[in-house]
Amino acid sequence: MIEVSSHPARPSSPAQPTVFVVDDDAAVLGSLRFLLEADGFAVRTFRSGTALLNVDRAPGPDCYVIDYKMPDINGIELAGQLRKSDRDAPVILITGYPDENISTRAATAGIKDVVLKPLLEENLVKCIRHAIQDRLRA
Repeated sequence: MIEVSSHPARPSSPAQPTVFVVDDDAAVLGSLRFLLEADGFAVRTFRSGTALLNVDRAPGPDCYVIDYKMPDINGIELAGQLRKSDRDAPVILITGYPDENISTRAATAGIKDVVLKPLLEENLVKCIRHAIQDRLRA
């Protein structure tokens, strides 16, 4: 298995925020890349949480989109690791496996929103835009 499915992002500008997407499913990564780039985002993808933690992020992303269920580290744990290393970009958790406690656990880890995978398209783009706007206002 290839550890990183990281594609260079196009240079980011204020009009084109950068989103780092982490998901172990290559088809989901491709779909999210297409969706987000079509909506004006620069996108960099990663096939694992470990790959994200090991990459140079200078400059860092404007937002992270992280899958909850991955083999190496789950999305909530990954968000916690990002916060410990002073990465303050908002995190949006995506999942196909919702449970009653996921929103509470996500909020405790500093995750901005939880979005269900079958409903990703419009909801995800709105969540990313709101998260980036909130960060800029803070």
